[in-house]
Amino acid sequence: MHQRKPLAYRTAIDKQARRGFRGYPIATVAYYGPNDQCATKVVVAIILAEGAEPSLLQRWYADGDLRKDRAIVEQIMQFIRQRDARTVVAAPRIIGCPHEEGVDYPEGESCPECPFWAGLNRFTGEPLD
Repeated sequence: MHQRKPLAYRTAIDKQARRGFRGYPIATVAYYGPNDQCATKVVVAIILAEGAEPSLLQRWYADGDLRKDRAIVEQIMQFIRQRDARTVVAAPRIIGCPHEEGVDYPEGESCPECPFWAGLNRFTGEPLD
């Protein structure tokens, strides 16, 4: 029997996201890193119904860019499949620092570990006014 190889980042998660809205549950995929080039953390949340808070949340971490780590990508896809997510929404870029405001550093401050993100809008990458 032919064993399927784990899919690469661009062909697995992005392919699911390109399908658009197909109903609930929804899996959201967000990437975080010390800069906009290397994702060292990914967070996948499962939302069961419109307006609901995430019912499940899973985080993965890596020293390098985990988007290129086949084992992690396969774990993400398995997590999404096991929760029967009908829709996948993936951030098109790394959207911020992997450290959590209020947990790893004080609320309202920039992360001391990730100066790249200081003064940037994490969703657009544009400087804050």
